[in-house]
Amino acid sequence: MSAQDPTVTPAPTASPAPAPAAGTIHGVGLGPGAADLMSVRADRLIRGARHVAYFRKAGALGQARRIVDGMLDAGVTEHPMEYPVTTEIPVSDPRYNAALAGFYADCAQRLAGLARAGADVVVLCEGDPFFYGSFMHLYTRLRDLVPVQVVPGITGMSGAWTATGQPITWGDDVLTVAMGTMPEAELTRRIADTDALVVMKIGRNLPKLRRAIAAAGRTDQAWLIEYAQMPGQTVRPLAQVDGAAPYFSILLIHGQGRRP
Repeated sequence: MSAQDPTVTPAPTASPAPAPAAGTIHGVGLGPGAADLMSVRADRLIRGARHVAYFRKAGALGQARRIVDGMLDAGVTEHPMEYPVTTEIPVSDPRYNAALAGFYADCAQRLAGLARAGADVVVLCEGDPFFYGSFMHLYTRLRDLVPVQVVPGITGMSGAWTATGQPITWGDDVLTVAMGTMPEAELTRRIADTDALVVMKIGRNLPKLRRAIAAAGRTDQAWLIEYAQMPGQTVRPLAQVDGAAPYFSILLIHGQGRRP
């Protein structure tokens, strides 16, 4: 019988299995530190997550993971992302950016691999994911590869000025948000030129920040809030603070603008 005999039905060939639909990476804002200050959407995603990723310093649990302690399902798979460098190298050193760029690229590829396999992943983000957070560096690397959704959160600075019991701005006040890592001369200029002020990333930069505040003539207006909305919260005038400040510290100067 000829191989071309029309009476012969060819054996069916197996069709390749369809690729799983891509999962979604969720950057979830946790708020300033208290679990009951996160959004309903954030709470729902965290409690239902099968994969949870978070940043942390090597050897530490990490603040983001600590906030959700007791909320995660027993069967969740955790994906810690440990920074290769934190304060060991000055941020002005080219090695700092080089180390973090490689780290963020590796983390993004890990998460993209999970999403391509069909898994949804919740990435825990302190404060708001789009406000000076590490998740931003993943977002820009992931958004063109897999679906990414962002859940906003209350910022740490909002938690800090609420802790002082005073509005941060009035009327036409201009609010400036600065980093304690900035050069001292630039800090001084920014502090002198604004109505209301927030300074983040203080830690070992507190001595420099004190000098900049004093040079701007605003020491008596400055407040230091440590661990805002967390256990151990302290709210003190800067003039009454001795010694160093922990990483989770925010300095504020309240605006005094127009009001009825």
